[in-house]
Amino acid sequence: MVSPQTREEIEESLGQVPSWIESIAEPASDHSWGLFRDLSFGETELTPREKALIGVGVAASINCPYCTHFHKEEARMADVTEDEIEEVVTLASSTRYSSTVLHGSEVDLDDFVTETSEIVEYLEEQEAAPAGAD
Repeated sequence: MVSPQTREEIEESLGQVPSWIESIAEPASDHSWGLFRDLSFGETELTPREKALIGVGVAASINCPYCTHFHKEEARMADVTEDEIEEVVTLASSTRYSSTVLHGSEVDLDDFVTETSEIVEYLEEQEAAPAGAD
């Protein structure tokens, strides 16, 4: 249960104290609100739009209907289009698919890191090549 001071702050920020916050045990409840507040509403390196898109992708990837609903609503408030929401969900599914293949195949992490470095180097060289050069 949150402290009276935190309860007041949450109500001022959200208009109410969501029931899930009431479910967080002490001493984590006030701290949990602070993390949520600072990362979601605070000024950070990411824009609210970027945060919302990340939230949708992560929520979809972890199969959380609560988080998916919340972050889709957050994204819509940040003027994210339905097409962009679909794309971020598809991107998240692609990442999860690839992760499943990598883990299931027990790909060596050091080999993967080496291959990724080589791919990045190749792509950067391709970007730097003058247009029309062969």
